[in-house]
Amino acid sequence: MIEVLVLKIEDPGCFWVIVKGCGPFVDREMEYKKLHAEMNQFYNRDVEEVKPLTLEEGQVCVVFCQELKCWCRAVVKSILFCADHYLAECFLVDYAKYTPVKTKNIRVAVEAFMQLPYRAKKFRLYCTKPVTLHIDFCEDAAEIVPAKRWDSAAIQYFQNLLKVQIYIVCVNDDLVAKNFARYVMTKEKTVNSAKSQKPWSSLSLKSSPEKVISPALALWPMLMQGKVHNNLETSEYSVYLLLLKSSIVSKKWSGILTLHYIVITCEFQKINTEQPPIVLNNKIEPCSVLETTPLLVDLKKELLRNKYLGPNLTESYCWPPIARGCDSVVISHHGNDPLLYIPPVLTFLQSGSCYKSLPTRNGPIALIVCPGWKKAQLVFELLEKYGRCSRPLHPMLILLGLNKEEAKNVKLQRGCEVIVTTPYSLLRLLEHHSLLFLRLCHLVFDEVDNLFSEASKQIFIILEYYKKTITIEERESAPHQIVAVGSHWSKHIEHLTKQFMNDPYIVITAMEEASIYGNVQQVVQLCLNCERTSVLLQILDFTPSKAQKTLIFTDSVDETEMVYKVMESSSIFCLKVHKEIEFHFKYAVEQWKKKFSCGTHVVLVLTDDCMPSLGITDANCVVHFSFPASPRVFGVRLHSMSDNFQNGSSVDQIYTKAKSILLLTERNRCHAVGVLRYLEHTEAKIPLELCDFTAGVLEAKEDMKLARPLCQYLKRSGVCKDMRICPDRHRVHLQIDLPQKMSDNTIPMAGCVTVIPLHIVDATNYFGRIIDKQKDQYAILDGDMIEYFKEARNKVSVDMVEKLALYGLHEEGLFHRVQVLEIPPKEENCFFYNVTIRYIDEGRTGQVQVHRLFHLPTRFQILPPQAVEFIVCRVKPIDNEIEWNPKVTRYIHHKIRGKLHEARILLALGNTIWVDPMVRVTRLSELKTSINEYNIRSEILSMGMGIDNPEHIKQLQRLCDHAKMLALEEKTFQTLQGPGKDKDEQGLVPTDGPGIAQAALVRDLHGPGGHPTIAVPAGPSLPEPGFYPEIKWFQKEDIVTMKIKLRNIRDYKCDFFRDKVVFSAFSGDKFYVADMELHGNILKGKSVCVIKNEEPVIILAKDKKEFWCRLLKHKNPNVSLDFEHWEDFEDKSPFPVGKSLTNISV
Repeated sequence: MIEVLVLKIEDPGCFWVIVKGCGPFVDREMEYKKLHAEMNQFYNRDVEEVKPLTLEEGQVCVVFCQELKCWCRAVVKSILFCADHYLAECFLVDYAKYTPVKTKNIRVAVEAFMQLPYRAKKFRLYCTKPVTLHIDFCEDAAEIVPAKRWDSAAIQYFQNLLKVQIYIVCVNDDLVAKNFARYVMTKEKTVNSAKSQKPWSSLSLKSSPEKVISPALALWPMLMQGKVHNNLETSEYSVYLLLLKSSIVSKKWSGILTLHYIVITCEFQKINTEQPPIVLNNKIEPCSVLETTPLLVDLKKELLRNKYLGPNLTESYCWPPIARGCDSVVISHHGNDPLLYIPPVLTFLQSGSCYKSLPTRNGPIALIVCPGWKKAQLVFELLEKYGRCSRPLHPMLILLGLNKEEAKNVKLQRGCEVIVTTPYSLLRLLEHHSLLFLRLCHLVFDEVDNLFSEASKQIFIILEYYKKTITIEERESAPHQIVAVGSHWSKHIEHLTKQFMNDPYIVITAMEEASIYGNVQQVVQLCLNCERTSVLLQILDFTPSKAQKTLIFTDSVDETEMVYKVMESSSIFCLKVHKEIEFHFKYAVEQWKKKFSCGTHVVLVLTDDCMPSLGITDANCVVHFSFPASPRVFGVRLHSMSDNFQNGSSVDQIYTKAKSILLLTERNRCHAVGVLRYLEHTEAKIPLELCDFTAGVLEAKEDMKLARPLCQYLKRSGVCKDMRICPDRHRVHLQIDLPQKMSDNTIPMAGCVTVIPLHIVDATNYFGRIIDKQKDQYAILDGDMIEYFKEARNKVSVDMVEKLALYGLHEEGLFHRVQVLEIPPKEENCFFYNVTIRYIDEGRTGQVQVHRLFHLPTRFQILPPQAVEFIVCRVKPIDNEIEWNPKVTRYIHHKIRGKLHEARILLALGNTIWVDPMVRVTRLSELKTSINEYNIRSEILSMGMGIDNPEHIKQLQRLCDHAKMLALEEKTFQTLQGPGKDKDEQGLVPTDGPGIAQAALVRDLHGPGGHPTIAVPAGPSLPEPGFYPEIKWFQKEDIVTMKIKLRNIRDYKCDFFRDKVVFSAFSGDKFYVADMELHGNILKGKSVCVIKNEEPVIILAKDKKEFWCRLLKHKNPNVSLDFEHWEDFEDKSPFPVGKSLTNISV
């Protein structure tokens, strides 16, 4: 059921409403209010550039409505010519009004104001059509017949019906009963029993009542089916109107109706997103509209020109104190946005009079410290953009390397008042210019949580320096301000507020972070889903020393009722609230707000959708009986304890009032990693079971990443910054990472090669080609392509490109082989459209117009792609950066691109080779010798932008050793044959057949530099390696289902044995084999292998009806549990009941 406010009634087949209720069509009232306020602020200025050049019917625009006295979104319906001006009849799309408007009052609709959908929505009664009275004078009879239009009497009756305030009626039924309408079922929704009926039935005045079809009786069975009606895909909605009115309803809402959608099952009420919770330590008057913000007028105009739609909730609270020069800490989900502090800081910097007491020397007034060079670059660009609206500040971006001479030679430009830098660069600058910051007044920390986690020591050194600087007597009258903006609260930030800030304003809009600020005790309890109620009773304190108020959150009405009964049976004073007992809300709130004596424990069981209506903020404990649907829901739950959050002065107390208890079950396993990260962040006690369970989940996730590329950070530096959230693969798989075939040979695994870098990704990562000095296949191909395309008749443009197909491209005098990666769907029929391509012999990507692509003959497509990825080893960026500074990347790009280099290969995996050293060699033919011009690694180190990384190749070496060990173990299991095997089992897996171990990487002799190299055994006796397919499995009590993730297979074979199964098949030009020793025994005769959805599916019949704790005796990275089918048997969980989750193995 949803509520609507009727705006305009044309007839029962067309009326305009505003949706006020819940469900997928919820009206976002606050957003519309904000939109209209911003529109009026924008268009009230006499802006000539937003007047339309032309005007035509159907055009969307913004008009000034004299009746409403405001600017409104509208659609032009018709244009009339009057005596001295043009008049346009416009339809106001948010008010459902037609109004005449002079053309001088029409403006262009700015895109930013068209993001919200039109508020007025067109509705019609579902399956209700007009009828009229037809009189046959010859037969002297009258009958009700279908009509094309609604009678005026029907329209009047419909309008009067909606004005009545005291009764319940089905409007559709009432119109039919009064013979104003008839009921017609649409074809797509006709029930089986009605297939033989005519499209409509005449309702004769003489006919018996039994023939009258009641819309309600006909439609209710379909409502239960939840089928989607085609009409709901358009902007018009068919509704079944049920009028619910009462004398209790106030006059303000007397025009609101309740609608029941035929198809959509509406939820009770969403969490209130218009006014999300917020935690403040000092009272702040928010500025929710840009017009009322304490910013410079020119700065507001610049923000509008850049399509700024704020201020958002966080900005509305943090801008006022920052603009007044107060110390401020801001914690928000979008705490990495520099606009949280740049506009108010720029505003305060305009008051030049307060800086007169500062020393008259060159030096910055404001310093912005960022966590890395990339963020510093972004902040500097924003300062340059918005700094134009203020007095000249001459901001500077300072990023220094390890070279001391570079720091010594830094000179500030005259008048520089703002510096943007990183903590490490700042300390290097202070080393040689300690008097540079004597004028410093404003210290801003961008992403303060990252700054403390990456460089806490450096940040506290900077704070101590700032503290000493501002305590000079001559600076007593000058302002001093520290602003810290971030996404996470931490103890370092708490120390910052206590030791270095003066009565700071703390603004926290992320409630999960506010709970950390409030010192809420976080407890995670692992249990099976079926054991939650018993665990709940164990963790609740039945005899608290003080009055205790506990909220238990559930995700459904049934769950609420179940928990309520459990609490009642345990003699606990318990209340319940959910959507089906709205009348109970007032009673529950009254009981909750009563004062209770010591030792009383009050429990309220509720669903999340009730929280906005209750407004509870004084709970002592929150139990997450059901896992929160999102971090926002989790935050709203925690906010119910905000009255008991401890401020900074009381966090040292031993007793903690507020407690949050989260029940984590096997159904929420996908959230285990996030829960662990949050507990680590809160520095709470972490259960060992959670650590073990999370390790198992991470391992299972890693097993599922076979299709992902190897992590780029792992390849470049040997370490991934956070493997838990990185989407890429972090294991070497010998089947996947086999060296790529270049021509007749594969990429060399070791030794010295000549390379030519063609595409520079960063300072140590390039794409290029390996040059074969004996016979360069690509040089031959390139010559053939030039000869072929010399003739104009051979340059045949492509009419329609295909994805992943190869084409020719002429660019800068060269011919390239390119592969189409993406085709834009909207421009497929256009000749001049761009497609994304990859230069397969250079490694770079780009966009090109499709008409520039040529048909590439098959003979030019035979040679495999020649682009190889090169990574220079044993060097990484300074200052814990994960990406190279563009300064060193530009230098290396200019120095090495397109030039021949000599390199020694340390490791090769797939299409990537790791080299060290990589040297530019110049041959002096006259002296019959050669010299090394430069070593790339040495060049990077000499610039001071890189440091030594001795663990780089060692880490990759360990990954390869681990992969090799797994492959050898599996090979051993496949080849060993026990004496007790059946005769038909012996010889099934040939010892000389393809196996994974034959593709294993083995360590070769150490290279000349003492670095280990990796190679594969060479020789003609090596057979083609076999591949192990990816397998997903799930189980029931009596069977195990295994899905082999292969398509288009041929010559497949599956053999069953009592304790193992062997599957083999060809897919494309690859041979796959899976020899699996099972954890339990199976029935050979009842086990089958079938093809389903083009994929082989193996169904194993278990020897005994029981759940297996794992599929295989020995773990295989290619075999993983199919989590999509977990719910099929969740009631009979494979987890042993009553046992720790740590014993579970996928």
